[in-house]
Amino acid sequence: MSKAIIFGANSDIGRAMIHYLAQEGWQVVAFARDDTAVSDLPATIIELSDVADEYAVQTAVRAAAYEIDDVDLWLYSVGDITAVSVADMPLSAWQRILNANLTGAYLTLHHSLPLLAEDAHIMFVGAIHERLRLPGLSAYAAAKAGLDALAETVKKEQRKKKVSVIRPGAVATKFWDNVPLNLPKDAMSPEKLATKIWEAYETGHKGQLDLTH
Repeated sequence: MSKAIIFGANSDIGRAMIHYLAQEGWQVVAFARDDTAVSDLPATIIELSDVADEYAVQTAVRAAAYEIDDVDLWLYSVGDITAVSVADMPLSAWQRILNANLTGAYLTLHHSLPLLAEDAHIMFVGAIHERLRLPGLSAYAAAKAGLDALAETVKKEQRKKKVSVIRPGAVATKFWDNVPLNLPKDAMSPEKLATKIWEAYETGHKGQLDLTH
């Protein structure tokens, strides 16, 4: 049986991916900020309230080690966004966005690596951040640019593994409630994005994968 670890079970993308893998017969261990909200998911759910808290990450990954090893697919789909100008943004808001989108990606991968198969596929859900360098989105754009750099480096360090950054355009999720932008009419559904992630896994994709429609 193929095995997957997913960080971000509370996210729309994480939920869609868990359902997709379960339909394919995979064993899935997923980490959720609020495990009571995802009790319906077909996965072993482990609560992880803060992906930027190293002790919490260590504790959660140790719990996962009792459930799964030799993991084939590792997916980070945690994220956060805000729309505040640099002039008005408090440090706490800047740190919150970088923690969710970048620091959490590093910490969860750092502590998960011993559970991954030698040829595992590591995937991060990123963004086409070059299009998001807009007023108010400095923290989000900077974090997603950093995620690309992190993944590029991990690819060179973990040469036997495949490393991908899935960079969708607009996805119809609750994210859009936090920014003063209209959801584009051609926004991808989380379910469609899950199929694209699956295709990237199946084809052994490496590097950045831009999905504009």
